Amino acid sequence: MKPFAKTALTLALSSLLTFSSGPLFAAEPQTYQTKTVQLPSQQGTTLMTMEQAMAHPDWIGRQPEAAYWSADSKTVYFERKQAGSELRDMYATALDGSDNGAAVSLKDLDNIGAADQRFSADGQFVAWTFEDQVFVKALTSGKVTQLTRNSEKQQDLQFLTDGRLSWRQGWNFLAVNLQTGELQQLASLTTEDAPKAPQIPDSYLAREQHKLIAFIALEHKNAKDAHQYQQQLQAQSDVLAPAPFYLGKDQQIASAIMSPKGDKILLALEAATKRSSSDIMPNYITADGNIAAQPVRARVHDQKPEPQKLVLLDLTNASQTELGYDSLPGFDEDVLASVKAENAKREGKTYQSKKAPRAITLLNDWSWDQSAIRWHADGSQVAVMLKAWDNKDRWLATVDFKEKKLVNQHRLHDDAWINYDFNNFGWLPADQGLYFLSEESGYSHLYTKALNGKAKKLTAGTFEVSQPVLNKAGDAIYFRANVNHPGIYNLYKFDLKNAKQSQLTQLQGNLTFELSPDEQKILLRYSTSVLPEELYVMDNKAGSTLKRLTFTVSPQFSQMKLQAPQVVAVPSSHGEQPVFAKLYLPKDYQQGEKRRAVIFNHGAGYLQNSDLGWSNYFREFFFHNILIEQGYVVLDMDYRASKGYGRDWRTAIYRQMGTPETQDLVDGVKYLVANFNVDEKRIGTYGGSYGGFMTFMAMFKEPDLFKAGSALRPVADWAYYNHPYTSNILNTPDVDPIAYERSSPIYFTQGLKNQLLINAPMVDDNVFFQDVVRIVQRLIEQEKQTFETAIFPVEPHGFRQPSSWLDEYRRIYKLFEREL
Repeated sequence: MKPFAKTALTLALSSLLTFSSGPLFAAEPQTYQTKTVQLPSQQGTTLMTMEQAMAHPDWIGRQPEAAYWSADSKTVYFERKQAGSELRDMYATALDGSDNGAAVSLKDLDNIGAADQRFSADGQFVAWTFEDQVFVKALTSGKVTQLTRNSEKQQDLQFLTDGRLSWRQGWNFLAVNLQTGELQQLASLTTEDAPKAPQIPDSYLAREQHKLIAFIALEHKNAKDAHQYQQQLQAQSDVLAPAPFYLGKDQQIASAIMSPKGDKILLALEAATKRSSSDIMPNYITADGNIAAQPVRARVHDQKPEPQKLVLLDLTNASQTELGYDSLPGFDEDVLASVKAENAKREGKTYQSKKAPRAITLLNDWSWDQSAIRWHADGSQVAVMLKAWDNKDRWLATVDFKEKKLVNQHRLHDDAWINYDFNNFGWLPADQGLYFLSEESGYSHLYTKALNGKAKKLTAGTFEVSQPVLNKAGDAIYFRANVNHPGIYNLYKFDLKNAKQSQLTQLQGNLTFELSPDEQKILLRYSTSVLPEELYVMDNKAGSTLKRLTFTVSPQFSQMKLQAPQVVAVPSSHGEQPVFAKLYLPKDYQQGEKRRAVIFNHGAGYLQNSDLGWSNYFREFFFHNILIEQGYVVLDMDYRASKGYGRDWRTAIYRQMGTPETQDLVDGVKYLVANFNVDEKRIGTYGGSYGGFMTFMAMFKEPDLFKAGSALRPVADWAYYNHPYTSNILNTPDVDPIAYERSSPIYFTQGLKNQLLINAPMVDDNVFFQDVVRIVQRLIEQEKQTFETAIFPVEPHGFRQPSSWLDEYRRIYKLFEREL
């Protein structure tokens, strides 16, 4: 494939892709720039249409996905979607950016490594899995050897300290000697009770049967002898696989990670999941014509605490020890005492606080690709990140192997909730301790800690550090951060030896990165407001020129006339920090009559959309370009709860979802009216998922704010949403019903005054269609006449059919045209 000619878009961006060699940013904390920023718009000649905006995104260009480095650091591999298919092809591209990627044949896919490839400590081998099978490559000769060929899934590859390669097959841990080819089972885990010697049943009839019938007695003796023989053979033979670790029935393994020494395993056990018969969703459009009862998640209302047991297995003596949580500070605190007291008082009762052990589990960060259990490279120590079920505490702990107990290294407490992001951690070399991220200062920052010392904060300021990567030497940590503006992300390096922080990129968009295996180069996945993510490479030093490796946007896309939004700081009436937002302005907007306006509410709640990178809401970006061509002003706000602005911004919605966000929408309306010639009586709003919930809350609680609104796949009652997300913010309905009543739109429907369009997918396993059904019935019973509902029978939460997208946005557009 040859790259198409450079367009005005790529030429306009060329100035942004060259680094300056200016001074590094100051190490002292600083505040974000609040001035308006905007990237160049795309100067095409074709205006966006609704049909094109909602067409299958293949037309944009099928951008690179899942990119990774080759083991020799000379090639970058990436996937690219096939046109008109959900299948992906693999491509390889040279580092000079000359070929735009050449397709890798199917027969060669097993030879090119993988994103999760593992290198031996001596640098002689690299191992990976392809189609769940294990491959290893000798780096000096280039020879690739397939080590497994079976129907099982092989995972968790690691090189042991003795040079063997280990992996997990099911819950069997295996290791192979790459020199001799000997394959050994190191451990086998099973969630069954340990077998016991045959016993005579404890009943009168059974006892008499064994006395009276010689055959029965003989069979019993033979069974006991066989059991005893097998036990003795297992204990005395040195050629058998080790006996399984019996972990108990009705249990399931949440995670189990083996030491690099191959001598220990740390695992988390939990009660086996039991699905309720009511956790179903009807699917009306099926291949056989019948209604299908599709299984779905449980509701937060139905979830009960699910604690995990942390168990240490010693493979050298076949022992297992449960590690108690009582050494963790606050393990038995009643952290919800004030919440419980408030709810009890409403019921005319008094709550008496008391201490009791809290349910504790491994922390599950929603964005990391690491485990909550991390062993030191030499196998001498292990660290584990734990979280309370009530979402108020996070602990980073190590294990005292001699005393068989946890040792707390760091406790992060939050009266609201512990973030499910910014939890990365790992080991520094030798005995230097740990590095980790923490929000304790109000923003995610980088810390180190010696095991017997205090935590040391490395970065500081009103910005968020993410994706920390320790180099091989262990003397530098790379990370991405939005240091100078909340919507602009760059790559930084912290030198641990001299405590110096340096900025490696000076881009004006959003990025993620990956160091090459030899650490001489860095692969960037970079995008801007008008350019979808592409791949770039740079030398590993500040001031390096960026080379673009892929040009995948289509000629059709590059010919579109697209206005890049401005990112503005909307003054807030409820705090010193402004609300950052994307602003789209039509031509000559200050001329003539006052303009119509629309405010878009992004989904997910905790998501950043007002940055300068390519948005997941690209269809909405296209829609907003259509609207400004019709003379609308459009605002897209990162309301409180959004990501990118620190802990206080994130937790402002604790126990009051919908209230701070609606206050921010009020400020957004005032901002538009005061500055951009907008008619306050001709403003609409819309959004999906969390944005649909916000549309409900604004239309119900501030009925005169918007003349019209459209709620897409909206949450109507948070008690029906899931536990992992909702319990963070609102606790649980049995503990904190006040929070659910404050935060659920179904309690405020009486406020509806203006026109509301509800768009609802029927096979949504995220926000159930039941939410819409219940709130529609509520509106009917209240005899409301200003709402209408559109259903989409085959669509899940994220629509898949272009026809559904088109129908949905045509309805939204017609609503605004009619009412505004």
